[in-house]
Amino acid sequence: MNTEIIAVGTELLMGETQDTNSSWLGQRLPEFGLELKFVTIVGDDLTRLTETLDRAWRRSDVVIAMGGLGPTLDDMTRDGIAHMLGEQITTDPDLKVWLEDNFARRNVNPMPQQNYRQAGIIPSAVAIRNAMGTAPSWWIEKGDKILITLPGPPRELTNMWTTEIAPRLKERLPGQKIMARTFKTIGLSEAAVDEMVRDVYDVPGMDFGVYAKQDGIYLRGIAKADTEAEALTTLLRAETMVRDALGDYIWGTDEEYPPERVGDLLREKGYTLAVLESCTGGMIGAALTEIPGSSEYFKGGAITYTDDMKAQAGVPQETLDAHGAVSEETARAMADAARRTYDADCGISVTGVAGPGDQDGVKAGTVFIGVSTPGSASVARHEFPSRRPLVRNRAVTAALLQLIRALQSE
Repeated sequence: MNTEIIAVGTELLMGETQDTNSSWLGQRLPEFGLELKFVTIVGDDLTRLTETLDRAWRRSDVVIAMGGLGPTLDDMTRDGIAHMLGEQITTDPDLKVWLEDNFARRNVNPMPQQNYRQAGIIPSAVAIRNAMGTAPSWWIEKGDKILITLPGPPRELTNMWTTEIAPRLKERLPGQKIMARTFKTIGLSEAAVDEMVRDVYDVPGMDFGVYAKQDGIYLRGIAKADTEAEALTTLLRAETMVRDALGDYIWGTDEEYPPERVGDLLREKGYTLAVLESCTGGMIGAALTEIPGSSEYFKGGAITYTDDMKAQAGVPQETLDAHGAVSEETARAMADAARRTYDADCGISVTGVAGPGDQDGVKAGTVFIGVSTPGSASVARHEFPSRRPLVRNRAVTAALLQLIRALQSE
């Protein structure tokens, strides 16, 4: 089914906010047999929004409108849909009470009058309450077409999609069964992944796509069949071939997230962790502390961006003088210093050249990662593409994966 996404908001057009929602949704639509044909960004202008919605409604089977569901006068998605369908917005009494209760639970009383706009609905729409905000979604079916609204904040959108919209789509679209899996790799180029799995492209009933992400190269496989059992059989056959081809370059699948796995393993073993970071500038600590409850095992660390700071954190000066900041020896000493300085069971270190230029004869993209645990110590050298954001992001993923392997082997 042809599908279209409309991202609503002048802030998106002006570049003040990045449209990450469309790419997130685009990865999930194939699971339901939905083929994304168009993505449109439109500002907070009722005439242009109505025209955009009308065009999408005429040419696509499923339309997803994101954003513009807030309480202010420039939140026009509800009005645009009403104009496009020729229907009137009225206040839903149940939504009104739900909104008032929502604000009362947050000790906001009385509720701002503007928020009553979010209790509006049209006859064709079914309201879906937002568990993480005050903007309900609409589900509209007319004829053989579906229109869905989603809140703009990514946290609200992903929760609404996962808990409410995806189950409805699965029930509503009972035709061809589709199962998907994403394989996440690190250490390979996009072309290398594509070449290594080329035999998998010949598996009947499978579609594959390779694309670059900040934390590596992803390979997405989609199996299509008349029944779920057939789709699963096809997917598992392809997965075996992919794993045989890519081996240890695969670090995870689907929604796997290294900081979560690190946390699980540290809790399981009763270990604590500290970090010394150079070229990643605190990004490992930031990734670890995204996980709720990470204070149970993550003690902290330091950004040791200069040799002086590395020495102050416990790296022997003679190591720095003899081998330089970007070296296997310094990475090993930094990981040990992280454990010692912060009295932690485990330590991670990262030192490298993020680029874009070389440094002291060391090629841009060169990164040394050290991991020290009660049972082992290791240093790995990486050569990442010499684009600064990629070097830093992939170094974070590689460091966490190196710790995961160390903890799993103990």
